[in-house]
Amino acid sequence: MRKPADLATKRHKTRKRSEDPGRLFLRVLSLFVANHTSSRRNKLETQDGLAPSREILFADFMEVIFLGTGTSQGVPMIACACAVCTSTDPRNHRTRASIHVVMDGLHIQVDAAPELRLQCLREKIDWADLFILTHGHADHVTGMDDLRRFCDLLGGNALTVYTTDEGMARVLAIYPYTIMERPVVRGYAAFKLENMPETLELPQGTIQSTLLPHGGVNTLGLIFKERSSGRKFVYYTDCKRVPREAVALAKGADLVVLDGLRPEPHPSHMSIAEAVAVAAEIGAPKTYLTHLTHLSDHAATEAALPPEVRLAYDGLRLTP
Repeated sequence: MRKPADLATKRHKTRKRSEDPGRLFLRVLSLFVANHTSSRRNKLETQDGLAPSREILFADFMEVIFLGTGTSQGVPMIACACAVCTSTDPRNHRTRASIHVVMDGLHIQVDAAPELRLQCLREKIDWADLFILTHGHADHVTGMDDLRRFCDLLGGNALTVYTTDEGMARVLAIYPYTIMERPVVRGYAAFKLENMPETLELPQGTIQSTLLPHGGVNTLGLIFKERSSGRKFVYYTDCKRVPREAVALAKGADLVVLDGLRPEPHPSHMSIAEAVAVAAEIGAPKTYLTHLTHLSDHAATEAALPPEVRLAYDGLRLTP
């Protein structure tokens, strides 16, 4: 079966930036690889009766798309008339937390919120090469059946799912009908489960992982490093603290995203104050907080934060 990393490329708007000759060489080399794999993907899609991919333009740098930035109940919350839940500021409307990362043309979906289908439609996410499940809690796993469309686009093959032992057990319990090389019926989901390694080596770069304590389970903390640009992005969601080794792995990042649930302490999530302290320890030029409850109004909360710490919101797109 074709590996997900061999299927990487997709259409993106080109951003102009000056680059040194060595970086430019790596970018041209990556573009060659991207175009080569694109032709193989077009052949695969045509053979399976799918329309060929649209024109592919190579993106200059990694892109991080926030599909959702809310806690497990979402915002607005059911049966709540607080100022945030009734706010007209769209940044206060938070679907459950997940992101989509594009790294040298490789599309990586991280977590599957219950609103995954709507999030993908809203942000025009039309490809996924692989999926990473940070942990098996409902707000991160219950949208996985909607990944079926990406299996279709992969020629009816299984989508590779990287996760922890706990995540695997949860997928097996909820989606036993998906664990196969190809769907039984075209249009259904199929998953190939893999343990997330400490370092996932890909032609487009690396994804390192580290375990973060989150109540009774461990969450995967993820460190993305794009090969062509050298850009480094850290995603630490759903955690009570960031251990010393995870702080060390995050050092030198261009962009960090941290769990910052609410102003008050919580037994399994970092509070905003705790997240700000971790952000200072890591020292990235920009840190964004995610997995936010209805206790944080976007504008008021952000105004009280250090300038290098911001709140993420649904639909936010960042280039590390």
